[in-house]
Amino acid sequence: MNLLTVSGLTKRYRRGKAIAAVDGVSFAIEPGETLALAGPSGGGKSTIARLVLRLIEPDAGTVQFEGDDFLLLKGAALRTKRARLQMVFQDPLAAFNPRATVARVLDDPLRIHAIASRAERPARIAALLDRVGLAADLAPRAIHEISGGQRQRVAIARAIATNPSLIVLDEAVSALDVSVRGQILELLLDLQARERIAYLFISHDLGVVRAIAHRVVLLDAGRIAESGDARTIIDGPQSAVGKALVAAAPRLNRIRP
Repeated sequence: MNLLTVSGLTKRYRRGKAIAAVDGVSFAIEPGETLALAGPSGGGKSTIARLVLRLIEPDAGTVQFEGDDFLLLKGAALRTKRARLQMVFQDPLAAFNPRATVARVLDDPLRIHAIASRAERPARIAALLDRVGLAADLAPRAIHEISGGQRQRVAIARAIATNPSLIVLDEAVSALDVSVRGQILELLLDLQARERIAYLFISHDLGVVRAIAHRVVLLDAGRIAESGDARTIIDGPQSAVGKALVAAAPRLNRIRP
């Protein structure tokens, strides 16, 4: 059974005339799988992420998540389901209050979703930091005082705090330098192997996609240009956009089997 099934997803914006940012996109993700959405800037990747998360509403299409019609959920049912579907943004400094402490950032999901009592939360925060390879003594530090790689690890810790089955990662490593990027990808692979989390991984970089994804969907102007096994698509793209992305992509050493 699919964890997430997206069918005919469409979103149009009006700028004088209707422009289709996403046009009839369909795909599915199984538990513990990584599906990458790749394509050039303006291809519709981030819009799809926001539609799946219901940060914006689609004009047409359906989103089935864990057996429920996610677009029809409201109130308490929607809040409960949101805990199972989390997101990691490209720029964690913009996604967080930079004056907040690491502890406050991780305390929020535990408090909002009633996952732990006030007395239990410090230990939960320490455990979350340990799960993403950070020391517990980082908790009192302000977000703006830690490095970019540490901030992205905190962002991942916040995402896994609610025990999600799916995490959407929107260009989550593109702002990091190459060595830190590799470390974050290794962390994501390790968390997936241990906890069977599925990822919807959004990137314009097929080198990164090759390192982490099982399958890939290539987008061009809001439509699917081609899709399939990540290694097969990247080794032999058939679409013009696929060939252009492969030509521009650096190679990463680790390739997912």
